[in-house]
Amino acid sequence: MPLFGREAELKALAELIDEQESRSGALLRGEPGIGKSALVAEAVSAASAAGLRVLTVTSTESEHNLAYAGLHQLLYPVRAGMAALPAAQRDALSGALGLADAAAGPSAHLVGLATLTLLAEESVRRSLLVVAEDAHWLDRASADVLAFVARRIESEPIVMIATLREGERSPLEDAGLSPMPLDRLPDQVAAELLDTAAPGLAPEVRAWLLAQAAGNPLALTELPAALGEHARPGRAQPLSEHPGGLTLSLTERLERAFTARVAPLPASARTALLVAALAQGDSAAEALAATGLILGTAAEPEILAPAVEARLIEQEAGSVRFRHPLMRAAIPVAATPAERRRAHLALAETLRDRPDRQVWHRAAAAPGPDEEVAAELDRAAGRAGHRGGVAAAIAALDQAARLSEEPDRKALRLLRAAELAVESGRRDTAERMVADARALDLSPRRRATAAWLLSEFEDGVREHVSRVPELTGLAASVAADGHPEPAARILWGAAMRCFWSEPGQDARRELMDVADRLPLPAGDPRMVAVAAYVAPFERGATALDRLRELAGVAGEEPETYRYLGSAALQVGAFDLAARFSETAAPGLRAQGRLGLLPRALAVQAWSLTRLGDLATALPAAAEAAKLARETGQPFMYGLAIAVQAEIAALKGDHGRAGTLADEAERAALPAGARPVLATVQLARGLAALSEGRFDDAFAALSRILDPADPAYQLALRAYCLAELTEAAVRAGRADTMRDILYDLEPEAASTPSPALHIGLRYARAVLAPNAQAEELFTTALRADLTGWPAERGRLHLAFGEWLRRQRRAVECRAHLRTARESFDALGLTAWGERARAELRGAGESSPNRDPDARDQLTPHELNIARLAADGLTNREIGQRLYLSHRTVGTHLHRIFPKLGVSSRSDLARVLKPAR
Repeated sequence: MPLFGREAELKALAELIDEQESRSGALLRGEPGIGKSALVAEAVSAASAAGLRVLTVTSTESEHNLAYAGLHQLLYPVRAGMAALPAAQRDALSGALGLADAAAGPSAHLVGLATLTLLAEESVRRSLLVVAEDAHWLDRASADVLAFVARRIESEPIVMIATLREGERSPLEDAGLSPMPLDRLPDQVAAELLDTAAPGLAPEVRAWLLAQAAGNPLALTELPAALGEHARPGRAQPLSEHPGGLTLSLTERLERAFTARVAPLPASARTALLVAALAQGDSAAEALAATGLILGTAAEPEILAPAVEARLIEQEAGSVRFRHPLMRAAIPVAATPAERRRAHLALAETLRDRPDRQVWHRAAAAPGPDEEVAAELDRAAGRAGHRGGVAAAIAALDQAARLSEEPDRKALRLLRAAELAVESGRRDTAERMVADARALDLSPRRRATAAWLLSEFEDGVREHVSRVPELTGLAASVAADGHPEPAARILWGAAMRCFWSEPGQDARRELMDVADRLPLPAGDPRMVAVAAYVAPFERGATALDRLRELAGVAGEEPETYRYLGSAALQVGAFDLAARFSETAAPGLRAQGRLGLLPRALAVQAWSLTRLGDLATALPAAAEAAKLARETGQPFMYGLAIAVQAEIAALKGDHGRAGTLADEAERAALPAGARPVLATVQLARGLAALSEGRFDDAFAALSRILDPADPAYQLALRAYCLAELTEAAVRAGRADTMRDILYDLEPEAASTPSPALHIGLRYARAVLAPNAQAEELFTTALRADLTGWPAERGRLHLAFGEWLRRQRRAVECRAHLRTARESFDALGLTAWGERARAELRGAGESSPNRDPDARDQLTPHELNIARLAADGLTNREIGQRLYLSHRTVGTHLHRIFPKLGVSSRSDLARVLKPAR
């Protein structure tokens, strides 16, 4: 039967399939029976006719808790290609699909990259159509992987089409697939469909069906069958007796119509149909084997023939497929509890060699608490987690808790599930698990776990600052009970809040008192980081010593390097922060830890921007923003965007700086994410400085130092002194700036923080009386500024400006020339123009700045070009950036003409490093 009223959708899908240059995909959304599957069938037919290979996964509700079940179904036809994958990707994908033992829980993102690579390689031989039907029932691990792939196929000959039921959620909603909402058919089209599907209806029945179906195609084609001969002229029964009362929803009316077809079937067929509906998949062999156990005799395929005749199922080679998910859902509802339990037990017996599937049938058959089944679910959760199926592990632990006979085991399972939910960003699930656990009689340690678990979301940014002393007290209690490791973890959570919010000095001191009493080695990286976050000045000297020691130690975990990078930023060692973060990034990429990677990249970008290496900072910030958005980290996204605003200001792109600063502020202001807001004000202050709006610049930068302002951040406030001093002097606020420096002197005396002392030396020289200024400038330039080229250039500029004001033109030119050359090399356009203007005032012209080839590229393109210039192959670049090698090749094809080069060998010359 042709599709009625879907001409626009068919045209859009046809265009998607016919597109040759690049493809993406579509997400069909609508209520049950609206025609999603029919449209997909037409798309599959068109794709096959066009020569595309079609890979399909059809999800079922019963497989929702089986990790990577959907991905296994999708990739099974192309599994041979896995042998050619890079080793890390091959191992991750094989482990996830259960085709090999996984050494450790593979990251969903590494599995995603492996899937992307596999599909991209297959598409070289033949373009692909990937279909995910009923995506709302996909197991979460598979859905995450498909969403990962969908975001990265814009340059691949791959189309992805997914269907989603109205009101349901899926990661594919935010994966870049074009939305295609399906509405009910207009009255005229609905009438045409009904007349085609059921010609010759009695007029009153026809009108009644049109009203009941309300434009739903499935209802229009299936409800007439429920009426049978009563729908014919002269034989119509009263409408009140027709199946489905007016009070039922359309879905309920359809389900009732389908169950009405089951009742007349032979008992054996009903049994087989119930087993098939409850089975986790479409295997005819499994359904028939379980049916045979119930009937006590072997069941042959013919037992289902009556269900085929009733148009409930379709039998194909080795499979039993329900004609619509509503048919499958309706059959168990119509069965008695005893019948359902018997079917589940039979399926469990059939699946003895498939323990992860078997245990869910045993759980469904359990009439009440059953510790044996709960323990097996616990083991299934462990296996799922080992394969990277976090959502499946959470579901298994949740069910195990429901079946637990002992309260303590129930609490443990709930809290383990909650911890997994926190790690995977599932707040609603974690809150429910913790609430269920708290309703039990918990031991002190379990109570402590329940108390801090939920605080790990978003580093507690949205929580009240009173949470810091609460967590400190909790850590002290846990440590007193003899558990220093959990106490250290709780303290780390409290320390993170001291970065994002401001709890006050008393709360900071209490936290450090507890940290000092923990029986952990003094050089423990966690405690070094806690000290840097909580007391960046008071403990700055010790933290810096430890950080420098750790910088020379190889072999730490990437996550350790990541938080050491953050700690180094807190104490003003931006060079160390950049180095630690740069070291962390490759390991986090290799492990597929895309939740932590944007944190490392954001710290790297923040630090490098302060150091003046914009060419490296910009692609790092752009990638951090992209990954933070993809992994649901709004405040890290805001921080990365704020860094890009700062870079734009330094380049003199003031309009873009303002736009990005506004976007970052919108992300951070509702929750008061102080580091983001501080960086926003820094970007605005820099833009105002280069535009000559000195009062605005001083006002923006001063906010970072005002404890009453949401942009105040204890550590970062001390690291913009050079900019603040310049704005103050030019705005006539030099005395105010001297007061600020006076207030910072005690902190400067307690820490050797490089950023703080570089800023202080600059400020003292600029603010000094003429009789002292030269000596102070000379002292500042003699300091070790290795790795701080922007600060050295700024000092030369300020010294040159001072010398020019003293009418020492010859001497000033050397400093101004050095500043100009430094700023040009670093791409600090706005500062370079200032140096040029000063040189003109000193009687020396400057050559025009050559356009920087890097400015021709987007941050993403710059990242790819730099990696190619370093000698990486397309495949290696793709593995590092989580792209397919074909996508990398497409980007390089666009990059070459922008840079005026024709080969990779020219990239290193054009993209010469700034440092």
